[in-house]
Formats: sequence, C-alpha cells, structure tokens
Amino acid sequence: MKIKVNDKVKILSGKDAGKEGKVIQVFPKEAKIVVEGVNIIKKHIKAKKSGEKGSRIELAGPIYIGKAMLIDPKSGKPTRVGYKLDGDKKRRVAKATGEFID
Repeated sequence: MKIKVNDKVKILSGKDAGKEGKVIQVFPKEAKIVVEGVNIIKKHIKAKKSGEKGSRIELAGPIYIGKAMLIDPKSGKPTRVGYKLDGDKKRRVAKATGEFID
C-alpha cells in the first residue's frame, strides 16, 4: 500500500471531501484506512452494571483508500505516490516533486 500509518492525507470525495488528517490504521486486505477526524460514526455502549448508564462514543470509521491522497511533506499539496530504488532500498516518491517520502 502506498499510504502508511502516520501519513497525512487529504480526502477527495464523499461527505468529508476536502478534510485533511493523519492516518491512524491501515487495512491492506480490505484496501481501507482510518483517518482521524474523518468518517465519524457513533457507537452505542451498553451499561455493564445495573444502575450504570449506557453511552455513545464517536469513532473514526474506515474509508476506501482510493478516496484519500497523500499530502507531500515538502509542498503541502496532494500528490500521487510512486516507488524508486535508492541504492538497494525501494522507497516511496512523491510524483509531483520527485522527492522521497519518509
């Protein structure tokens, strides 16, 4: 996957289009990511003990990776990601600037 944990991404489509956030989790098999502050869902929690109240918590839900684009750390603009060999290491490269990412 070209997007990894702790990358900053911009959401391209959907109800949260235009928002930016940090990637919290990555699910490669489902091709989904969790971005903080994006796709907020409410989860209802049942009371565990008698007399205790149930509650609702807000969580960031997963979104399809194709809806997010990596933000280039140098320019601060969204960019596509490619790969280049740096010596004997395969590293990610921002297509817009040609700079290495990470």
